[in-house]
Amino acid sequence: MRVPRLVGLMAVDAREAAAARGVLLAAPDRPEFHQAVVDHVVRQYPPPGAEVPRGAVVTVWFDFAEGEGGGGAGVREPRLPAPGGGGMRRELAPPRDSFAPITG
Repeated sequence: MRVPRLVGLMAVDAREAAAARGVLLAAPDRPEFHQAVVDHVVRQYPPPGAEVPRGAVVTVWFDFAEGEGGGGAGVREPRLPAPGGGGMRRELAPPRDSFAPITG
């Protein structure tokens, strides 16, 4: 059987489409997935059209609902002060140029 396209569907419709195709849904970002209604699926794995056995689990992820998210997991700037030197750089001599001519 083939995995249905769930991206773009509301949670309630995604559950119905999955049940009609004989696959199970898991939503790691929504512990209350069985109660979710209007959240929209933004990603799924395996992708639509993938061949899976009946009863296989399709994992879906949702967009943020009103009042959720708001950053916090974005790109982080380096914190200052930067960590001091040391570790392996201090212990090892810098590598030599492997293409430098041998003299001597």
